[in-house]
Amino acid sequence: MRETNHPYYWYCLAKTQARVGLTNEALQTIDLALSFPNPYPSKHKLFEIRAGLQSSDSRQLNTNSPSIVTVKRGDIDGDGIKDNVYLSAVKTPDSPFWKDITLVVQNGRTHHYDHIRFKNNAGYNPTLFLGDFTGKKGEDILVVIDTGGSAGTIYAYIFSYMNGQIRQIFDSDAFNDSYKYDVTYENQYKAKVTSYHLREKYILDLTNKGKEYLSEIYNPQGILKAPINGWVNPLSGLYPIDFNRDNRYELEAYQRIAGRYNADSLGSVQTVLKWNGQEFGPDRQSVAIFGGEM
Repeated sequence: MRETNHPYYWYCLAKTQARVGLTNEALQTIDLALSFPNPYPSKHKLFEIRAGLQSSDSRQLNTNSPSIVTVKRGDIDGDGIKDNVYLSAVKTPDSPFWKDITLVVQNGRTHHYDHIRFKNNAGYNPTLFLGDFTGKKGEDILVVIDTGGSAGTIYAYIFSYMNGQIRQIFDSDAFNDSYKYDVTYENQYKAKVTSYHLREKYILDLTNKGKEYLSEIYNPQGILKAPINGWVNPLSGLYPIDFNRDNRYELEAYQRIAGRYNADSLGSVQTVLKWNGQEFGPDRQSVAIFGGEM
């Protein structure tokens, strides 16, 4: 059966997988079948099949059993047939925290599964996005996971089908290691942000922080009472945007600028990244600040 986007196909595939002992795969396929508005033969029947598989000797139902978090369909390898892309993970009881987050790609033509594990594979709200970042035939895969930290940071990965295999082409840890900054308060109610990777500097106006804030760190003449350094947090947002409307996505990366403490937000560094054939390089960078009361 060449057409794989039909509820009947997923029902048949799940039955076949269960028959040959591939219980985990059958359970994942049933989850995919249940994602249709009108699954075959019915949601009730699929739930019955799933319950039977979960209670079988081949799978012990426990809190360490992975489940499917989110599902997307797209042509990943460029062969014209849609593939199934999903994230599986183990959910912590009574918590939105997920662990053992894994990217699974099922080839729509061969039905072969690729399981890809991340360096940072635990967090909150794991999401998938499929789109063309590289300009090749087929869609690329963006995975974003909230770390749950106070700075609102994320883990982010991008994968692309190249030379017959799925390759990782973006890693938030590598991005954070490359994009380093220095934040220094200056006299006359200013802060300077130095971007070492792009060899640029930005001057922030602090006057909108309010008199109480400024009086704590400046004397009446606008001179700093003591040296103060802030910092730029790791990646807190990574958004696919088609700036040129050419069906090829760039990335807009957000990093929050902190002042005296993490909640003392001064603005954000926004970097547009574009695939250059080898990596996501910086296309442009800017700093956004918050407005003050008039």
